[in-house]
Amino acid sequence: MDKANSEAFLKLVHIMNDLRTQCPWDKKQTIHTLRQMTIEETYELADAITDTDWKGIKEELGDLLLHILFYSKIGQEQGQFELYEMINGIADKLIARHPHIYGDVKVEGDEEVKRNWEKLKLKEGKKSVLGGVPLSLPAVVKAMRLQEKAKQVGFEWDNKEQVWEKVEEENRELHEAVKNWEANASTRNNDFHEKVEEEFGDLIFSLINYARFLHIDAENAIERTNKKFIQRFTAMEAKAFQQGKALQEMTLEEMDAIWNSIKQQQQHK
Repeated sequence: MDKANSEAFLKLVHIMNDLRTQCPWDKKQTIHTLRQMTIEETYELADAITDTDWKGIKEELGDLLLHILFYSKIGQEQGQFELYEMINGIADKLIARHPHIYGDVKVEGDEEVKRNWEKLKLKEGKKSVLGGVPLSLPAVVKAMRLQEKAKQVGFEWDNKEQVWEKVEEENRELHEAVKNWEANASTRNNDFHEKVEEEFGDLIFSLINYARFLHIDAENAIERTNKKFIQRFTAMEAKAFQQGKALQEMTLEEMDAIWNSIKQQQQHK
C-alpha cells in the first residue's frame, strides 16, 4: 500500500510539472489567481462531508491535493521553498507537537493533548492563545475555534447548564436592546441599531458555545438547516405549480399549509 501511495503521489507531481510547463492556462496561474478557486474547492469538500458523500469526499480531496501541489510548484519557481521542504516542515511540526507519541510525555486523553498543543505553540513564538485563527474564516467557524482555543487555558464554563444560563441572559439583553430601539423610533440613530446588532452577536456566540457543549458542529448544523429549507421551499414551489399557482399570488396561510404538508411527508419517510 505504501508503494502504491508513493507511486500515485509522484505521478500527480509529474503531471503538475507537465501542466505548469505545457498548458497555457496552468502556466498563467499565480498564488493569487488560485486563491478563490482553492476556497471554492474547500467548500465543495465541506458540502460532501455534510452529506457524508464518500465519493464526493474522495474527489474533492483530490482537487485540494492538486491545489497544494500547484502552490508548491509556484513556490519552487519563485525560489521560496521546495515541495519536500513543505512536507518535512509539517512532519517535523507534528512530531514536535506530539511528545506523547514521539517523546516521553504522558497524557490522559484528547483534551490534555489539545492543551499541550497550545502550550507548545506559545513556546514556538505565538503571542496569544488565539493566534492562528484565520481572519477570513466564516464567523460561525471562527467563533467555534476561538472558544476551543480559550478552553485550552481554562477559560471555559464547567457545564452546559451554565452556558444555557448565559444564552438566556444574552437573549434578555437582546430583547431589551430591541425595546429601546423601538421606543426611540423618533430619535433612532445608529447607536441603537449597533446595540441591537451587538446583542444579537452575543446571543449567537453563546448559542455556538452551547453547541460545543452538546458536541455539535454549529456550522454544520446551520448548513443542514439551510439544505432542509431549500428542499422544502423548492418542493413548495413545485406543489404550488402543480396547483396552477405562483407563490407570489398566494397568501402566507396558503403557503404555510403546503409547507406543513411537505414537512409532515418528509418527517414520515
